[in-house]
Amino acid sequence: GPQCWQVREHNSSEWCHFIRSNLDCRLDGGFLNYLDGVFCVFPPRLLPLAVTLYALWLLYLFIILGVTAEKFFCPNLSAISTNLKLSHNVAVFSLTSPLHGVTFLAFGNGAPDVFSAVVAFSDPRTAGLAIGAIFGAGVFVTTVVAGGIALVKPFTAASRPFLRDVIFYMVAVFLTFVVLYLGRIRLGEALGYLGLYVFYVLTVVLCTWIHRRQRGDGLAPPGPWEPEMPTDVEEPEPSGTNSGDYGEEYRPLLPSREPSLRILTAALSPLDYRKWRRKPWYWRLFKACKVPVELVLLLTVPVVDPDKDDLNWKRPLNCLHILTSPLLCVLTLKSGAYGLYQIQGIFPVWGLVTLVASALALIIFITTSNEEPPKYHCVFAFLGFLASAMWINAAATELVNILRTLGIIFQLSNTVLGLTLLAWGNSIGGEGSAGPQCPPGTPWGPPAIPKLFLSPSTDTFSDLTMARQGYPRMAFSACFGGIIFNILVGVGLGCLLQMTSSQPLVTLEPDSPLVWVLAGALGLSLAFSLVTVPAQCFQLGKAYGGCLIAYYLLFLCVALLTEFRVIPFSTP
Repeated sequence: GPQCWQVREHNSSEWCHFIRSNLDCRLDGGFLNYLDGVFCVFPPRLLPLAVTLYALWLLYLFIILGVTAEKFFCPNLSAISTNLKLSHNVAVFSLTSPLHGVTFLAFGNGAPDVFSAVVAFSDPRTAGLAIGAIFGAGVFVTTVVAGGIALVKPFTAASRPFLRDVIFYMVAVFLTFVVLYLGRIRLGEALGYLGLYVFYVLTVVLCTWIHRRQRGDGLAPPGPWEPEMPTDVEEPEPSGTNSGDYGEEYRPLLPSREPSLRILTAALSPLDYRKWRRKPWYWRLFKACKVPVELVLLLTVPVVDPDKDDLNWKRPLNCLHILTSPLLCVLTLKSGAYGLYQIQGIFPVWGLVTLVASALALIIFITTSNEEPPKYHCVFAFLGFLASAMWINAAATELVNILRTLGIIFQLSNTVLGLTLLAWGNSIGGEGSAGPQCPPGTPWGPPAIPKLFLSPSTDTFSDLTMARQGYPRMAFSACFGGIIFNILVGVGLGCLLQMTSSQPLVTLEPDSPLVWVLAGALGLSLAFSLVTVPAQCFQLGKAYGGCLIAYYLLFLCVALLTEFRVIPFSTP
């Protein structure tokens, strides 16, 4: 049948019929039908208005992703990994802490990217989005972010971690290149991706261990290439709740018995007025945008905070979560298909969940007290982890659908949208947009581990802030740590979840020659760094930074010219 993007070639009176009758125009999953909205609900002359509204909603989705990952997903992940840490034995911990960093924190930071990749791979028509975003973010991070760090604060890179990361990343890019060339991923290749990531984690742990042995002291304070964690990257916002906002000195010495209602209202207020007054207008505007999201998340996602004495136990709110979290999970799974299912055609699933959860919430409320968290409080961390993952998944689904719609309206390939909008949205980051910074690893103060792992995020602003504050090396390592996770786990997991027993392969038809430009650009930028960095004896200065940023601009020009068919390109 005809391709969906050909809709604009028809008369505007036929748009709606074309969209509704064409199978290629079906959007999978998601709560809103964007194509129907733009071509059927809005009259043709209001198309610019529809596009503007969609663009604003797209920005808001990035904010939702960021807030969820930063304030809810990461803290719960942190709490889970604290609970799973079986021994406080220092020697064991010193080896498992880099592991914790490379796995848990990378997962927390890469959550939005990996979720959007998994959603995009779920439909062969949007697979281009995922590939564009993974490669695009790779090029962006290895050139603009790395170059920006070298420009902001020239420094000497850590030689072995740098070589290790660049070589691993080159292998991952090469693997992806081969897979794209063959046009399919089989089970073995998908497992190969995940296996390569496991191998990377083991290599990192081994390197840490060898580095320690060479220094001859099991656990010395961090060496010259492991700076202490900067404590003031950003004044940390209290995660989710606000009882701590008023500072310890304002609390009465004896914890008075607060009524449940007061605890509930205090826990649900996402604003701290003293902070609000101090901040500039643009911060307030951004905060005002985030407040509705934060409020809904506070109502549906419990957060366990191992750093607080009461572990962030809020009895009335947590009992409410027992009801709201499972409901949320049931209703967002496959965008409500399961939740609205009628058992034997009479009783809906959500009704059953509501009944069971309400009874459970009541029992928990009666058997616990406001002051003391119950023994099984860690279960709330798993519940919160699940609920925030469902939120991120739902937002990522909407994101992929809206990008596909914009591609159809403007007749752009998915790859170019992935490499621009999705890659930038997931990489820009900063305070609470997509590309969150999970807090440094552990509740036990800065551990003596190579700081590559504390924040493997592809997070431009926080990386540059870190560099400005005198931690360029750490920021530089973080660049590579995060994107290795994104490419290996994003492609590996994304394709693995697509494979069924009946069809154990995922076909990837590159939907434009742009994919080859992308893969080539990423390979070249890595090769450039691999050759020039050791050639400068790992001393990175302004010239190197300038070259990388110029390279990115050149790449963008070539990519866009290829997309608009100015540069002819024969596909293999």
